Formats: sequence, C-alpha cells, structure tokens
Amino acid sequence: MVRSLLIRGMIAGFLASLLAFGFAKIVGEPQIEGAIAFEEKMEMAKSGGHQHDEMPELVSRGVQSGIGLFIGVGVFGTAVGGLFALAFAFVYGRIGALRARALSALMALMGFISFALVPFLKYPPNPPAVGDPGTIGSRTALFFAMIAVSLAALAIAVFLARKLIARFGTWDATLIAGAAFIALVIIAQSLLPEVNEIPEQFSAVLLWRFRMASFGIQAILWAGLGVAFGSLVERLLEDRRGAFQIN
Repeated sequence: MVRSLLIRGMIAGFLASLLAFGFAKIVGEPQIEGAIAFEEKMEMAKSGGHQHDEMPELVSRGVQSGIGLFIGVGVFGTAVGGLFALAFAFVYGRIGALRARALSALMALMGFISFALVPFLKYPPNPPAVGDPGTIGSRTALFFAMIAVSLAALAIAVFLARKLIARFGTWDATLIAGAAFIALVIIAQSLLPEVNEIPEQFSAVLLWRFRMASFGIQAILWAGLGVAFGSLVERLLEDRRGAFQIN
C-alpha cells in the first residue's frame, strides 16, 4: 500500500512541477534576467566602464533557464511528492474522517504554510546581485532554521488540536491550535536575526516581482501536488475499501 502511495506521490509531484516550471519560465525568468543586467551594470560602473575578462561559464545561461530549470524543478517536485505520500500514509485515518482528497488538500496547505509561507515572511528570496557571497552559508542556515521552527510549531499545533477536540469541539480546538502556531512563529521570527543585504540602487519593483514570482512557484507546486495526489490516491483507496467490503 505504501509503495502504491509513494509512486502516486512522485507522479503527482512531477505533474505539479510541470506547472511550477511553466510559471517560473514565464514569470520568474524575466526577473532573473533583470537582476543579472543590474549586476553587470554595477560591475561596469566599478571598473570605470571597462569590461573584465571573465571565466567561461560552466553552464550557459540558456541551459540554466531551460533544461536546467526544468530538471531542477522536476527533481524537487518529484522528491517533495514522495515525501508527501509517505506523510499521507502515516496521517490517513488519524485525522478525523477526512476523505483522501480533503486530506491531501489539507496537507498541501499545511506544507505550503510551513515550507514556503513562514520562511518567506522572515527570509524572502533574493535575485542575483543581491546578498553578500560571504554570508551565503549563514543565510542558508537561518532559512532552514526557520523551516525547522515552522515544522515544530505545526507539530505542536496539531498535537494541541487533537487534545482539545474532546473538550472544545473541532472548530474551537482548531482556532486555538492555529493561534498557538501563529504565536510560536512570531516569537521565533522576532528572535532570529534580520538579514538585509539589498543594494540601495537595486530596483524595488524588480525585487518585489522576483519575490512574488518565487512565492507563486511554491504556491503552484503545493496546490498542484495537493490536487493531483488527492485525485490519484482517492480511487486507489476506494478500490481497496470496496475490496474489503466484498470480502
């Protein structure tokens, strides 16, 4: 059973990655091109208008924005889909009487909030030409720390909701758990250090569009995963339930 769910999760993740790739190609790539043009302009200004001899690129920009982007997004989406399926196999039947589609949608929403929304609010992504190369390690560590905190807060909220349902009912217990999640996230974000390495000359409009494009890619990936996986797995579970009833 788990194997069947895993295969469907990877398929759903890949299908969702196709949508995310299309959005990234159409909406995200123009913002990256604009950031690269700004970086080249700043380098020219520093050198007094003279071009420096640059090392040849190991991977051309065309490959990066084409097949490279497709492979990267596809591999990421497939991997996320596999992990999503394993989590679904563990959760299914343990959260009320939710059907497969509803549970898949709920898990996708929770995954988007934990892996994308919460880290985005504290450490939004930056395009090329933004950020000190010497701090990339610390900035990456802070980003993943925010994801870990978000996941921990989510686990605490789910545990709290399950404990409070018998006393307060599903609706009130969910509201209390949601408030606890938000409170934990706000506390963590206030304690973690700020990161602001944006050049003063960098276009605010370009920065905003790049961040919205990055946010949109994540939203499309998680939404597509939730819908596709729910559709693929519901029939499997219904067939399995029907087989048990016949026997």
